[in-house]
Amino acid sequence: PTLSFQVLLKSDAPTGDVLLDETLRHMKATESAETVQTWIELLTGETWNPFKLQYQLRNVRERIAKALVEKGILTTEKQNFLLFDMTTHPVSNATEKQRLVKKLQESMLERWVNNPHRMDRRTLALLVLAHSSDVLENVFASLADDKYDVAMNRTKDLLDMDPEVEAAKARGAEMIWAVLAAFNK
Repeated sequence: PTLSFQVLLKSDAPTGDVLLDETLRHMKATESAETVQTWIELLTGETWNPFKLQYQLRNVRERIAKALVEKGILTTEKQNFLLFDMTTHPVSNATEKQRLVKKLQESMLERWVNNPHRMDRRTLALLVLAHSSDVLENVFASLADDKYDVAMNRTKDLLDMDPEVEAAKARGAEMIWAVLAAFNK
């Protein structure tokens, strides 16, 4: 089953991204291969397994936000919530956000291929992550009602597919289906 897929490191060549390179070092350092589910828990800080704490990434959300601020995608602001101030990271580059929204909208409408295995892998991965982050409905919110319904129905059909079956047919996108299975668990 996809939830028991073990992640095997093909290459530990640096990517140039601090978080990705740290992840590669953790994966290389593990004595036995871990499952997709375990790595998601470790890399998001969602586990407290005392035997695997050395493989956990620290302050993931903050580090991702900081990297996006450095790239000019987000900005940093302090917001006052009655008794305390909280750091927030609103979007500062609406163009980049719109590009991603348009890419997903088009993939479910004008460029719909009706087969997830013919879909661009990065777009499929983005779709799975948007769904898992509960922002997919927002992606289609600006569409006219009829297009919204088509996009949401196609997305629902795609995301309701059995990850086990689709991973077996994936040829290179097995990990995307394994991630979907882990998030749907």
